[in-house]
Parts: sequence; structure tokens; C-alpha cells
Amino acid sequence: MMVWTFLVQQPAYFIGLMAVLGLLVGSFLNVVAHRLPIMLERQWRQEAQQMLGLPTEEPAQFNLCWPASHCPRCKHAIRAWENIPLLSYLVLGGRCAACKQPIGARYPVVEVVCALLSVAVVWHSGPGLEALVLLALTWSLLALSLIDLDQQLLPDVLVLPTLWLGLTVNAFGVVVPLFDALWGAVAGYLSLWTVYWVFKLLTGKEGMGYGDFKLLALIGAWGGWQVVPLSLLLSSVIGVVAGLCVLRLRRQSVGTAIAFGPYLAIAGWIAVLWGDEIHAFYLQLFGM
Repeated sequence: MMVWTFLVQQPAYFIGLMAVLGLLVGSFLNVVAHRLPIMLERQWRQEAQQMLGLPTEEPAQFNLCWPASHCPRCKHAIRAWENIPLLSYLVLGGRCAACKQPIGARYPVVEVVCALLSVAVVWHSGPGLEALVLLALTWSLLALSLIDLDQQLLPDVLVLPTLWLGLTVNAFGVVVPLFDALWGAVAGYLSLWTVYWVFKLLTGKEGMGYGDFKLLALIGAWGGWQVVPLSLLLSSVIGVVAGLCVLRLRRQSVGTAIAFGPYLAIAGWIAVLWGDEIHAFYLQLFGM
């Protein structure tokens, strides 16, 4: 309790602590983004085999903790000093200590991004309960974005608990009143559900996945119904600009499917934290 009181009274120390924590969490999210889809695929395969009455084999143990981290090329086991977020990457020169092959730059980038997002949350909300719960939202959205970028998948095992956490914390009015949070979840889901079915009836194609409906419901559960229109607008703008850039860099056609989840997560995170300021700026800009 004394430590918490000290951190609340000394925001600079609190922000520094959150930056370090963000690096650590970012390192863990790299593991989650890589391993969770594999874990789910194994689970789905086993369940399908059981439903079809096919023989199943007991797979080797694989979860977020096992097997221990290792180099994918030479299988060198990552020692503790080689696994310090960001610092180890810099000390090793971005290469495996054993085989000297390059380590993907994504690992330190995710760690730094997670740290910066964590600092932004604490800077915005100040030391306190709201900052802590918004950190949980931020980390969850980052994990979902990474998985969707890789697999075009928004796992229910992450989306639904985060949605329920938003409703739970807002039952105590931590971010928004429960009434706003409840109808935010409803509005978030139904808005994209409606777009999905209108698009499908008009074109006969599926424009998005059901995971996107649940993700916007999650955002509404945290920020209230007021953030849903802003999240849709921002995600559309970000999605069009970033999507065209990605397609151009990869030299793919406009019809190529791209993950919408990351853009929705970015827009929702901005709307939850700065929605009131954005609305106020908009009203002031147009003299309303």
C-alpha cells in the first residue's frame, strides 16, 4: 500500500515503471501472438477428429510456457540474459547468440510499441485504477492486432474475456457508466453485423469476419456507445490508407483480403482514451 501511495504521488516514477512493465508485457505478447493460434489449431483439430470418430494422437505439450523459447533455426535455448526485452536484442546485435542468424525486428518493435502505449495510457489517465484497467485493454488490443495481422483471426479466447472485463469494470463506472457500456457493446456488435449482411445480400460475398463484430462490441463495452461511430470512422480512414499502402508494397490487387481488426483496434483505442477531446474539437471546429 505504501508503494502504491508513493507511485501515485510521484507520477514520473509511475510512468517509468509502466514503461518497463510495457517492455516485459510486449515480450510476452510476442509469445502469445505466435503460440496461441497454434494452440487453437491443435485444439480444433482434436475436436474435429473426435466429432468425426477419427483416431486422435496425444500431441506433444505446447502452450505459452512450454517448450522454452529457442532459436527457430538452430534450436538454441534462449538463456535468461538473452531474453531481456529490447536490451538483449541490442546487446546481441539483433542476432542469435549461437548461430548468428538475424533475429526478427518485430520482437523489439512490439516491445517498444507496447511500452510507448503503456506510457501513453498512464500519461493520459494519471496514476490510478483507470490507468491500470486501460492498460489491460491496451495489451489485449495489441495482442489481437498481432494475431489478426498474422492469421486474420480474432480469437474468442481473448476477445470475449476482454469484453466482459470492460462491462465488469464499468459496472463500477471506472471508465464510463454501465448503461453506456452495455449499449456500447450492443451498438458495436449490431453496427458491423448490419454492414456485413447488407454487403453480403448486395454482393453475395462476405466483407468481414464475425470477429470484427465482437471486437467493436468490446470497444463499445469499454468506451460506451458514444465511441462506436468514432471508432468506425477512424478505422475506415486508417484502414483505407494503411491497406492501400500495404497492398502497394506487397504488389497485391485491391481485391486481396486484409485484416481489419488492427485498424479497428487502433481506432477503438484512440476513441476510448481521447474520444471526448476529439468530439469537443470537432464541435469547436464547426462552431457548434
